Amino acid sequence: MPDIYLLLGSNLGDRETYLAKSRKLLEQEIGEIRKKSSLYETASWGKREQPDFLNQVVLVNTETDPQVILANILSIEKKLGRIRGEKWGSRTIDIDILFYGNKIIEETNLVIPHPFLHERRFALAPLMELNPELEHPLMKKTIKELYSSLTDSLLVKRLGNKFN
Repeated sequence: MPDIYLLLGSNLGDRETYLAKSRKLLEQEIGEIRKKSSLYETASWGKREQPDFLNQVVLVNTETDPQVILANILSIEKKLGRIRGEKWGSRTIDIDILFYGNKIIEETNLVIPHPFLHERRFALAPLMELNPELEHPLMKKTIKELYSSLTDSLLVKRLGNKFN
């Protein structure tokens, strides 16, 4: 079964509750969560004048097709009040597929590995916690190597296991 890593994020309302509800729905609609990182509080990326995000990476156990996973993710986001408006706008929940095993997918509506993963501290920090030796299938570098070469200086603060 492929290791599927998903990034969860929320910066509106009760962020902890949105992350918890999204994890529950992911387990119901996609597959068992085998591992989850601590929660990380991060300054908003892209549009800095927004509330801070809570982020978390989860490792999901499933053989569900990536396009079906994407459809389920979009459904979960909608159930939790996500309204897609402006790019990088505030949101109740955001779920991104970071990796689907070592698959490389380049389709109109889906690119895996996530195309900006290697540039974002808020995604790499929780991935480092779960699997620093995971290799990016396109870049042929581990998460640890990608993290150590980051130029993103955005503040990312680990909150420990307080909320998960």
